[in-house]
Amino acid sequence: MSKTVYVLNGPNLNLLGTREPHIYGHATLADVEKLCQATAQRHGLAVVFRQSNHEGQIVDWIQEAHAEKASGLLLNPAGFTTTSIAIFDALMIMETPVIEVHISNIHKREEFRHNSYVSKVARAVICGFGIEGYALAIDGLARLISAKK
Repeated sequence: MSKTVYVLNGPNLNLLGTREPHIYGHATLADVEKLCQATAQRHGLAVVFRQSNHEGQIVDWIQEAHAEKASGLLLNPAGFTTTSIAIFDALMIMETPVIEVHISNIHKREEFRHNSYVSKVARAVICGFGIEGYALAIDGLARLISAKK
């Protein structure tokens, strides 16, 4: 197994910092990537960090993470959280931990955001901590990876 963690981000996360800052804050996706890289480095892990507005691209990356035997996968499915059976099905192949991350607390928001297909296959869910949730997720993945050894 590699010492690589995939961090995948769904639609509209490329607009972080400008899109609804009252909900998502002022940090950019580049800030999230720096946070993920720094957190992973502390654990001796490498990060593959990606974002797409296209569901099929995210499915392809999940399959790539599986094929590359990634140590774990962190996913912020964003708008695909409540709609994507394709992402759900792709995550079913993962043999390593999947952590779902959301910047906002999806359970305090509109009711349609409460049902996550990803949560049904994720090992854990982190939401409501802002971008710090990504660091918490990587810390958690590192612990799971260490425990597995």
